[in-house]
Amino acid sequence: MQRVMQPLYNVLNDQLLATGYVHMDETPVQLLKEPDKKAESKSDMWVRKTGDSNQKINLFDYASSRKADVAQSLLPDYQGYLQTDDYAGYNKVAKTEGVIQLGCLAHARREFIDAQKVAPSKKGKVSKADMAVQMIAKLYGIEKEIKEKSVEEKYKIRQQKSKPKLEEIEKWLDKSLLNTLPKGKTGEALAYMSKNWIKLTEYIQNGRLNIDNNPVENAIRTFAIGRKNWLFSDSQKGAK
Repeated sequence: MQRVMQPLYNVLNDQLLATGYVHMDETPVQLLKEPDKKAESKSDMWVRKTGDSNQKINLFDYASSRKADVAQSLLPDYQGYLQTDDYAGYNKVAKTEGVIQLGCLAHARREFIDAQKVAPSKKGKVSKADMAVQMIAKLYGIEKEIKEKSVEEKYKIRQQKSKPKLEEIEKWLDKSLLNTLPKGKTGEALAYMSKNWIKLTEYIQNGRLNIDNNPVENAIRTFAIGRKNWLFSDSQKGAK
């Protein structure tokens, strides 16, 4: 089957890389007969997806590890935008000349949602986590408004509406970092946002870009549902 499908895969792979905008993520898969590894150990399925909504290519690639070398091998000589989460395995590719990395605002929001769950409840008082979630929600509200707009219109509206809100969040972020304990959930969420700020805000520079990495996470969802049923792959050949 792999031999029969390989030519089609090659064509889709070339088309995906040529778009200049790729979402990327990875998800665990258990392999029973992995050389030099226990049957209980985890390998990974690396997933790449075209960033443009009018070009829907999803490619799944099995690998025995989650090392940075795998990401590099899947993006040979790649030039363009690469949207990922904060996993360090993408750093080498992201540092390549001609590659611009985007972050995932949905991940940043999740960090604050986790902080909300453990934030002390004080009547009439809004926590920093609450404030962050509310501010991020406004950015997503703008994205909802412009969903059907052209690339050019999206860029203009983001510059007019999203950019000022991001500047407001950045000022709030810098101030909050100074008076928040770094080891708490809120401190961790603030640190995540600060560390990834440039990547998280890059999306407003081009109307074709997405605010988060959800498109590829959605592509993984069907695989994850299947994994609950079939549980594991027997061999490398089967996983591929």
